[in-house]
Amino acid sequence: MTKGALFSIVIVTAGVLCMAYTHPAFAQEKRGVLPHAPLLKSVLPDTENQEVAVYETEYAPGGINPRHLHPAAITFHVLSGTGVWQEEGKPPVTLKAGDSLFVPAGTIHAHWNPSVTDRLRFLEFIVAEKDKGRSIPKP
Repeated sequence: MTKGALFSIVIVTAGVLCMAYTHPAFAQEKRGVLPHAPLLKSVLPDTENQEVAVYETEYAPGGINPRHLHPAAITFHVLSGTGVWQEEGKPPVTLKAGDSLFVPAGTIHAHWNPSVTDRLRFLEFIVAEKDKGRSIPKP
């Protein structure tokens, strides 16, 4: 193997490792997510154990919720800022204020705030079995 080929392999490997540590889709832990109490959490009429929940979620600049899933379908609606959502196996989708995204139950995805200065605020709408709609980490 030539010096040039070996150098190319080292550079590509370093780039991949760097991406794995810095690209939000590869992050391993939640950070910069500011908790809020649910805006609404109510048992659905004429059901035994189904509820509707609406959460306001806020991410600090650079905040991320890494790979996870929801046992129920969820709709995201961006109130302010810009966010990136990425479902496993698909390219990232950028959402701005006024945009919405539906994610089917069990879909592994990540979302993050790419801004270094602005917060991201969005609503989450979930209809699920009581107390079972929030995210489940998925390494």
